[in-house]
Amino acid sequence: MLYLRNVNYHPTACPTAILKSINLELAPQQLGLIIGPSGSGKSTLLEILSGLAEPTTGALFWREQELIAEQLQQLAGLVFQFPERHFCGGSILEELRLGHPELGSERVRQALTEVGLEHLSLSAAPHALSGGQQRRLALAVQLIRQPNLLLLDEPTAGLDWSMRRQLVNLLAKLKQHWTLLIVTHDAGDLLAIADRCWTLNHGELQSVDPKTLESQVKEPLPVV
Repeated sequence: MLYLRNVNYHPTACPTAILKSINLELAPQQLGLIIGPSGSGKSTLLEILSGLAEPTTGALFWREQELIAEQLQQLAGLVFQFPERHFCGGSILEELRLGHPELGSERVRQALTEVGLEHLSLSAAPHALSGGQQRRLALAVQLIRQPNLLLLDEPTAGLDWSMRRQLVNLLAKLKQHWTLLIVTHDAGDLLAIADRCWTLNHGELQSVDPKTLESQVKEPLPVV
């Protein structure tokens, strides 16, 4: 279980806090969805959860144990928005082994199978893949580390409707074995697979029912 207790983030250079008294609980093998506009603090919250930033006050727990930034870096895997821009490997194999040269071929193949890319050649260049395949590869890069918590920043951004649907189906499959927390400004199809949902506005987090939001975002039927 992931717990956040009264987490605040207020850099000295900012006139107001970016995150204000954030409280959050997410059970294992659940998918949590945080929805908020640009500038609401979504990416900052993911940076804190992944250990890239430290809260000004408050505490983060995993299974009742309070964690510091270094422990969070081991616990969580973060997939950035437009992760394909961060690819550095010349091949799929190089990308998956960056920082982990000891990983064997079986572990590599397992990670690709989990994201539905097992049919691709390991020598294929990441930048030659389709947009949807690149997002799947970015997920595999994190999954190969075996994190307890998978964090995703706007995972469907820039994808067409078909690729969005494929990615949503993949995330629904992954939550059977992983705990996922997604931040987005456009929930869309993600609402249908969310177990927990929150809105984030001006740094304030509020729990909402995913089914309620899903009914609100559904487009009305056309008048015939």
